[in-house]
Amino acid sequence: MSQLSSTLFAAQMSPTNIFAPSSTPADSIFRLSLFVLAVTGAIFVVVFSMLLYAAVKFRKREGDQAEPLQIYGSANLELAWTVLPILIVMVLFLSSARVIHAIQDARKPDGANEVTVVGHQFWWEYRYSQYGFVTANELHVPVSDQIHPTPTFLTLLSADTDHDFWVPRLAGKTDLIPNHPNRTWIDPYQTGLYLGQCAQYCGTEHAKMLLRVYVDSRADFDHWVKAQQQAAQLNAGMSPGATQGRRVFERTACINCHAVAGTIAAGRFGPDLTHLMSRDTLAAGAAPNTPENLRAWIQNPDTIKPGALMPAMNLNDKEFDQITAYLLTLH
Repeated sequence: MSQLSSTLFAAQMSPTNIFAPSSTPADSIFRLSLFVLAVTGAIFVVVFSMLLYAAVKFRKREGDQAEPLQIYGSANLELAWTVLPILIVMVLFLSSARVIHAIQDARKPDGANEVTVVGHQFWWEYRYSQYGFVTANELHVPVSDQIHPTPTFLTLLSADTDHDFWVPRLAGKTDLIPNHPNRTWIDPYQTGLYLGQCAQYCGTEHAKMLLRVYVDSRADFDHWVKAQQQAAQLNAGMSPGATQGRRVFERTACINCHAVAGTIAAGRFGPDLTHLMSRDTLAAGAAPNTPENLRAWIQNPDTIKPGALMPAMNLNDKEFDQITAYLLTLH
């Protein structure tokens, strides 16, 4: 495989490739970018060709002594380089305005999903109000039928500073600004995992405020919703260590920041942990969600995400083991 083919293949396979749109908003932006590239490319070719022609035709030749005839002012030339750029700019402006209007003012059809996205330093909160639950860091949406679209509309809020929601293959960047709700939407037509990033610098761990969007089939999405609507497992069926871990969890500062449905934990400063172990990652995508990483995260968050706002818990090794065992039951 040639180097060029390898590069193109790698670009196609990239999970954040803007040239492989899988949703209507991203596709509209992609097509606009190709149009702008074609127009600006044509301008480059014309201007470069004229410069090259002038450089070759009017180059200094052997025997040239006199200065070339100097011509000052040309109404036709001045009209051309004034009118043509204005027409080109107007075409680009109107094309961009049409795409912006189509995305920002899209009509919300019947059956559309609605999710409220709240940006925090440095994680994502997802409120599925129409289904009655809250989750964090991993957004699940159903795939949209292109014949009968079922898009997902996102209301974007910020709990602290400016953030930016950007999943390149699904939609353009949209800011999350304190006290100023924004909106965007996606209608992915291929199932799979789509990755993104907070695209507005928001503090120390901005680079590790990652986005993971799971596009599920309708059946898989309905199954996931049903599971998320369940309360946390109670002591019945837990191991003794997990039961003791729940007691440790509920008597420490954990419950001031985190919520676990069905328990006294009702904090809102940190992610909802009701179904923590249904997620593939910890710390907004910073590490795989494994028992070892979970224990390390509880013990000292800075080992995984330096600068994270979650404090290190001053517990002994036995308590760390117990609280980890409890959190491992939260599916």
